Amino acid sequence: MIGIIGGSGFYSLLDDMKEKNTSTPYGKPSSTIRIGKIGNKTVAFIARHGDEHDLPPHKVPFKANAWALKQLGVKRILATSACGSLKKDIKPGDIVIPDQFVNFTRREDTFYDGPETVHISSHEPYCPELRKMIFDTAVKNGLPAHPSGTVVVIQGPRFSSQAESHFFRKLGFDIVNMTQYPEVMLAR
Repeated sequence: MIGIIGGSGFYSLLDDMKEKNTSTPYGKPSSTIRIGKIGNKTVAFIARHGDEHDLPPHKVPFKANAWALKQLGVKRILATSACGSLKKDIKPGDIVIPDQFVNFTRREDTFYDGPETVHISSHEPYCPELRKMIFDTAVKNGLPAHPSGTVVVIQGPRFSSQAESHFFRKLGFDIVNMTQYPEVMLAR
């Protein structure tokens, strides 16, 4: 089963949809989980910002979302999100498939709160096979896509200031977003 975390309208793409409410050791996920089919693939979908789009980025229950999908047997998660471009060659509507992130939030980002210490590698935070599949599919369908990029994740819900965006651009980041972290590491 594939997990998708994204905007609340996405579940309209699902055939044979069933709704599932669940709870986790980290509370309830952002939304009702919708399970259905896209083509011949079974998909479990969570609306990141809630069924009513009422959860700002800093209030998203990232741990509960990841845990709930794992409980359902999800092996891979595709997380879609809006972002801002920091590069002239990344235009509105382009698909950017990040390969790296820089975290400027202070969000809790681990399931390992003790008593054992566990260190998770973030050398390659995004699944290379899934990234390639997404890029190849975008190109095949004539969509403007970038096969890599570094996303800088800010706390939100406010957008970055002009000075912050200029700073991020100078550091070489490609896009700015509010939800990729800690989602990416919890999904790994």
